[in-house]
Amino acid sequence: MELKNNGKGNFLEINDLKKGFGSGETRQEVLQGVTFGARKGEICVLLGPSGSGKSTLLNIIGGIDSCDSGSITISGDRLTSMNEAALTKYRRRHLGYVFQLYNLIPNLNVRENIEVGAYLSEHPLDTDELLDVLGLYEHRHKLPNQLSGGQQQRVSIGRAIIKNPDILLCDEPTGALDYRTSKEILRLIEDVNERYKNTVVMVTHNEAIRNMADHVIMLRDGMVRLDEYNSSKIPAAELDW
Repeated sequence: MELKNNGKGNFLEINDLKKGFGSGETRQEVLQGVTFGARKGEICVLLGPSGSGKSTLLNIIGGIDSCDSGSITISGDRLTSMNEAALTKYRRRHLGYVFQLYNLIPNLNVRENIEVGAYLSEHPLDTDELLDVLGLYEHRHKLPNQLSGGQQQRVSIGRAIIKNPDILLCDEPTGALDYRTSKEILRLIEDVNERYKNTVVMVTHNEAIRNMADHVIMLRDGMVRLDEYNSSKIPAAELDW
């Protein structure tokens, strides 16, 4: 591992982010001054146990939740000072989101589910090219209930990627999958990152996944415990756990 990022040339900047839930004696401080940056085009893994604050952090980056204090800046745009209309525009312009649960529309086929994302973008990717990259072209007319879990997650990734977003946010994208399928999805995320140069921010509790990342942020009790760049990345195909 290299020394942590010095903050220069970052595409994503998070500064002293704080977030709590509840009030009085029941209040829980989930994020306690989180600060780090991520460069354009990197794979950044947010690692930590349950309750460490990583999913809350991802939701704030994604504009799904708000912070109590601190700031987030993406490509010079300050997220934490935006109103709801500006946030909506920000999400459409910058973000693709991949969830642990696929959230596909059951009565739309593979192509149609992916194209839902294209309608939110001014510069979407070519659908047929993306279907081929995802290994889904021959399945393009199938409904979600005709697909395996891994194929459904590929559709979910396609829906996020077709927007051609600057940042792909992945919340435990392999959490509902078996070992073999998990590695297939991680290889796909790696391939998509290499092909389209999206900045990938991936939440996981799986220690092995850190080895495929450019950048590792380890959270515990709502604080950054480790912020390092990986000098010896391992391809996703070679991960083992």
